[in-house]
Amino acid sequence: MTIAQQPLGSTLIYTFSITICIQALIEAGRYGLAATQRKHQGDAAPAHRAWPGWAWMMPWLAFSVAVGYVCGHAIGDRLNGVHRTPFAVFHDASTWMSNFGPSFALAIGCTYFFYARGRLAVLEVRTQTALRSAAETQLKLLVSQLEPHMLFNTLANLRVLIGQDPQRAQAMLDHLNGFLRATLDASRSDTHALSAEFARIRDYLALMQVRMGPRLRGTLDLPGDLGALPVPPLLLQPLVENAIKHGLEPSIAGGDIDVSARREGQTLVLRVRDTGVGLAHAPADGARFGIQQIRERLAALYGDAAHLELTSPDDGRGGALATVRVPIA
Repeated sequence: MTIAQQPLGSTLIYTFSITICIQALIEAGRYGLAATQRKHQGDAAPAHRAWPGWAWMMPWLAFSVAVGYVCGHAIGDRLNGVHRTPFAVFHDASTWMSNFGPSFALAIGCTYFFYARGRLAVLEVRTQTALRSAAETQLKLLVSQLEPHMLFNTLANLRVLIGQDPQRAQAMLDHLNGFLRATLDASRSDTHALSAEFARIRDYLALMQVRMGPRLRGTLDLPGDLGALPVPPLLLQPLVENAIKHGLEPSIAGGDIDVSARREGQTLVLRVRDTGVGLAHAPADGARFGIQQIRERLAALYGDAAHLELTSPDDGRGGALATVRVPIA
């Protein structure tokens, strides 16, 4: 009696037995051949290391289908209580070929599915690596833009303060030292504690207050339980500089700048709020220092889970509000 003549239950037993045996042999050969290639080729082995190539896999597929078919058929016989010699399935050539062809086609289809899935996984890893590399490059570019801008302004003020107010000049040097040290540390790491980011902002605001005097009033609000959370370096610095450069400096009266951190579920919400001239008085070309770099870095590091939003507050104080949302790991 052939498989096609068996009752449905017996047919399913044969089908599953043959399929499992064939696929087990294919997978064992795939990993075994790939391991052999890695051993002999070393660093020259392909990036998708669990795939030895079709030149090796096609002969192994034929072997796996033939041996798996015999073994699966023997297991099906045992489960169905049929007694015959292991190679009796080859006595009827037409039946054997009609079953072997579909089995071989199914094996190729399954193998190609796992091959394609493996290649997609490799491409995803390469894409993530490229995005992280781009984010690191943008961070270095951002640092290179921030440091000269800060140094030129600060040194110009120091030159004046040394003669007029040595104590204020010394305090300014202390803040500059802390600011530059934090900048150097930030350029050497992918993340740092949120408390370190706020410490950098504190030094920056102190430097700017020496220059702007009472026209700049800054407030930092960091809850103690959020200080250890990891964030990308230089995440808030460009936002604070934007708030001062485009919001407070153009205003004769200056204004307030508030930097805060809050937790909303599994999301860290960072806000930079100023009471300056507002978004309506942004530069004509819409260029804002570091905003685009921050958006691109957030996209590279967190995908759609993080974003930066600029809005005009409706509390009557004017100015602008920058809100950054990042997932908490």
